[in-house]
Amino acid sequence: MSDDHGHEHPKHELSYYAKRIYAIRDLLLEKGVITEKDIQCQVEYQEARSPANGAKLVSRAWVDPAFKRRFIADPKAACAEMGIDATAINEFVVLENTEKVRHMVVCTLCSCYPRPILGRPPDWYKSFNYRQRAVADPRGVMREFGLELPDDVEVRVHDSTADIRYIVLPLRPRGTEGWSEMDLAKLVTRDSMIGVMDPLPAIPN
Repeated sequence: MSDDHGHEHPKHELSYYAKRIYAIRDLLLEKGVITEKDIQCQVEYQEARSPANGAKLVSRAWVDPAFKRRFIADPKAACAEMGIDATAINEFVVLENTEKVRHMVVCTLCSCYPRPILGRPPDWYKSFNYRQRAVADPRGVMREFGLELPDDVEVRVHDSTADIRYIVLPLRPRGTEGWSEMDLAKLVTRDSMIGVMDPLPAIPN
């Protein structure tokens, strides 16, 4: 375990389970099963997985219709185009929001989630309350996140599993014509890619 400065904590400060992890790591290193470089590469890979990856994909899809078609048709190939490794996901599906249909993602059994694209799932996504209410009352959940949808907008709930993961492609905010991908990506939130809310609104200058 490391602190924010990259230094390991003294062993006596670690929990029983953390000490076991270190012991296993040291044994694997001693036996030549893994190397320090292997460990560092895995740490860097884990740290690179964040909602920023999803935001890059969404903002590119907003400005590039051809990329959007590829993203929906073959999400993992589109990820590779952007330098994002989504090969760990078995099946990956993009759910495009429209003015009349909104999508929301849940994992009713545990916390299946597209980690290479969105990083670690938030605690509320893993909670029993969300997993139950997302199916029973999706509009109520959206309302608690600040998203009030008209009655004529259909809400579709999608259940992630170990075999299939989803990302919501939210609607592009109004008033962002001519914006750069970088600026658009700042409006894309993790929660909008889960589907419980819209992206951040454009703020006029």
